[in-house]
This record gives sequence, C-alpha cells and structure tokens, in this order.
Amino acid sequence: MSRAGKYPVEIKNGVSVEIVDNNMVIKGPKGKLNLSLGTKNAKLVDIKIENNEVVITPKDAEDKPSRAMWGTMARNVNSAIIGVSEGFAKEMYMKGVGYKASVRGKELILIAGFSHDVVMPIPEGLTVEMGALPTEFVVKGIDKVLVGQFADQIHKVRKADPYKGKGIFYKGEKVRRKEGKKK
Repeated sequence: MSRAGKYPVEIKNGVSVEIVDNNMVIKGPKGKLNLSLGTKNAKLVDIKIENNEVVITPKDAEDKPSRAMWGTMARNVNSAIIGVSEGFAKEMYMKGVGYKASVRGKELILIAGFSHDVVMPIPEGLTVEMGALPTEFVVKGIDKVLVGQFADQIHKVRKADPYKGKGIFYKGEKVRRKEGKKK
C-alpha cells in the first residue's frame, strides 16, 4: 500500500495555491495550472491549505476508493507544484539513416524513413527545443501528463527496431538488440 497521501505536500517558494470553486489554482514562475476537484473521485478526499502545505485527507478512512484517491490527489498536487516551479522535460533522439527533426512555428516535423514527412502540431502549453544535432530534441512544459503524452505520440511514430537499432528513443532508454536471421 502506498503512503503517498500521509505526508502533506509542501508549497515551494514563489508558488501560490488557492482553492476556487471546484478547482485548485496553482501559480508559479513558469505558469498557472488548474487541478479539478469537482470530479467524482476528488469528492472522496478533503483538501486544506495550512502552514504553507497542502493537506489531503480521505473522507472515509475505511473506504477503499477514498484511500486510493488520497494518494493520487497528493501526487497530482505535488506534480502541479513541481510543474509551475521547475517544469518537466522529456529528452528524445532519433537514430537511423536520414532521420532528423525540426520545429517550424507550432509544428514538429519528423523525417523518419517514411515516404512523407510526419507533421505533428505541438499542443498548447508545450515547447519543443532542438538539441545540438538535428536528431536530438526536448519536449518541455509545466503539465507532466501533457509532456508525457506528446512524447509518447512522437515515440510511436517510429518505435525502436530491435534488429537494426533505429527509431525514435527517449534519452536513457534501453532497447534490447536481437540477432537477425542466420544462413
């Protein structure tokens, strides 16, 4: 059982948290995030702001869904606070003959071995920065879920090939290489 909800979430310097209607508004130097508290699951926990901390408690300590949402809400609040103060980033690179990426306006253009370029619109609130090489780039944003989803969409354009070792990779991703056919 996770104990993530037991500990209060510390509000960092330069970050303000307030509860407005059924939303938690988190503002920081990188931007502003709204965390919805009006969902069915969020009604299972109580959220209070006291002593520069966000304290989350289950409404019914014996109710299993309430205890599950306790830890989930604590991690969601913590991720939002980290996002508006530091931000999130996914570093990626491409490997293969002729593979490269570029950013044009609000679009990411991937040349990944297809007969056409793959043009992906960059979602609002995210940025894609190119690295030193045309095959390296970083997806950045304040919303952890949005950064992860967009990076996954990019990754799915050309998944890592275990035989040739080419594709689109996350930095630090380990791909087990397989041996090809033998004569």
